[in-house]
Amino acid sequence: MRTLRIGAIAGALALGAGLMAVSGPSAPSEAQPTSQQQAPQVQQTPEDGTLVHLFQWSWDAVADECETFLGPQGFTGVQVSPPQEHVVVEYDEGAHYPWWQDYQPVSYQLDNTRRGTAEDFQGMVDTCADNGVRIYVDAVINHMTGPEAGTGSNGTEWSKYEYPDLYGDGEYGYSRENDFGPCYEEITDWNDRQQIQECELLGLSDLDTGSGYVQDRLVQYLNGLIGMGVGGFRVDATKHVQVEHVDAVFSQLDDVPGWGGRPHVYHEVIGDGTIPYTDYTDHGQITNFDYHRDLSDRFADGSIADLTEMPDHGGLTSDEAVVFVDNHDTQRSDPILTYKDGERYYLATAFMLAHPYGTPKVMSGYDFGGNDAQGPPDTGAEEGNPAGAITEDADCDGSSGWTCDHRHETVAGMAAFRTATAGTGLEERARDGRARVAFDRGAEGFAAFNASGSEWDLDSETSLPDGEYTNAAGPGTVTVSGGQVQATVPADGAVALHTGSTGPGEPGPTDAPDDGTLEATVRTVPGQTVYVVGSTAELGSWDPAAGVALETDEETYPVWSGTVPVSDEDEWKLVRVDEDGTAEWETGDNRVGPDDTVSWRD
Repeated sequence: MRTLRIGAIAGALALGAGLMAVSGPSAPSEAQPTSQQQAPQVQQTPEDGTLVHLFQWSWDAVADECETFLGPQGFTGVQVSPPQEHVVVEYDEGAHYPWWQDYQPVSYQLDNTRRGTAEDFQGMVDTCADNGVRIYVDAVINHMTGPEAGTGSNGTEWSKYEYPDLYGDGEYGYSRENDFGPCYEEITDWNDRQQIQECELLGLSDLDTGSGYVQDRLVQYLNGLIGMGVGGFRVDATKHVQVEHVDAVFSQLDDVPGWGGRPHVYHEVIGDGTIPYTDYTDHGQITNFDYHRDLSDRFADGSIADLTEMPDHGGLTSDEAVVFVDNHDTQRSDPILTYKDGERYYLATAFMLAHPYGTPKVMSGYDFGGNDAQGPPDTGAEEGNPAGAITEDADCDGSSGWTCDHRHETVAGMAAFRTATAGTGLEERARDGRARVAFDRGAEGFAAFNASGSEWDLDSETSLPDGEYTNAAGPGTVTVSGGQVQATVPADGAVALHTGSTGPGEPGPTDAPDDGTLEATVRTVPGQTVYVVGSTAELGSWDPAAGVALETDEETYPVWSGTVPVSDEDEWKLVRVDEDGTAEWETGDNRVGPDDTVSWRD
């Protein structure tokens, strides 16, 4: 069952029809709190967490994954495929509706794509936020379609350089020369910065991102997504957009409702001598392909021990880099390690999550066999739906083509490890040759990696407190005694321990407790307390000062908990109360009757 979504679909934007906004009033009160239990003063930022790229997943499937797995496991963000109207290409060199068609925009409408409708998209954003997971949209701002014509996924008739009510059709006095160019030829010299940033990538109609009109359309599209609650962006092909144009667009983005603050943005830049990564670091984080190549190469050949001393790959500091073992492009065009390589690939992914360098992004897609262009598993075309083959909802039980790499037992528990160790340094504790290494993450975590074909009998010092820990990178438990870890690290396997770890397990809804315990996921600012306030005297008779105060701490936040006396007919709501007594009421209808786990999103 999905958690309650707070907010309502308010309407569509005029230009990007299908972009919807969420709104809902708050109910202030003069009530004074009776408890000063506060949220942690140091709260996790998006850069501290773990992202997963659910490549080509449908909106409904992403929503379900946020609720049943990602939220409970501590993943903090999901990168989704481009949500705008896209071209529809039935076959390309034998590929059935190739994946790359989604990266050719026809319009900025969200109304209908092969992954779902605008309503489905809004539901996904809400459900993921209810479970503490931001949605990151893969935003295509450099170009539109290739050199043909056709019908888009929402029924828009298009041709290259002509996109009705948007670009190049002349209706608003704009034409090809106003909205595109200035170069109308394909890039041929990849050592020429001007060509790379003014000519056409793979023959795609290159937007004139220096045009104020084009910039306004891009800002309207991105801010429309933010208004729906989208928490961040992976920006496609940023290298092909001039730095000053990137600034002109991204400096105009709104704060994110619910999450607060600016959207978390990271740019796809494949750095080289012509256009270095560092050109764009003033405008967000950068996808670090140098890291990808180094880490993947070292795990592929088993030379991992020296990775404890991670360099600033490509000149990017840890704060500036988004890191990955592979992504949807490198899996196909430059494979070093992918899901096809089995345990060594998952071991490299776990190491990335254990090491403090960069913001990690886990890849999780589908099996494309020997055809690099092959689209995702689908249920076929639907009569009357112009989107072509409709993407099948991902199923991680092994019965379909979805690989679900983020659920592998070596990876699944490592998001919680990363959260537990955020802000700590790395101290190497043991190594055995070039393929085995172990390290502490402050006094919060310990991890050991074995990229060899035989077991490693490890006996190592650690700063972890003595106790019994569940292995976050696989089955079993490990005891720390007298500041020592003794464990058998499997071949091509890992041991990862952290304070409070429960390991990967099988997350999901829990049975309702019989003691009246309520767990509420509520994001707060320092100084706020969460109360349960309702219709009975035990719940304060709608007076926050007399309600039931919930508690949290650094390990459990944003989950607030407490014992709440609610019977079947009782009505109640959650209330955030500031230190000065100002109360902010949960919007929407009153909750009725007992509930063991709830969420509140603005």
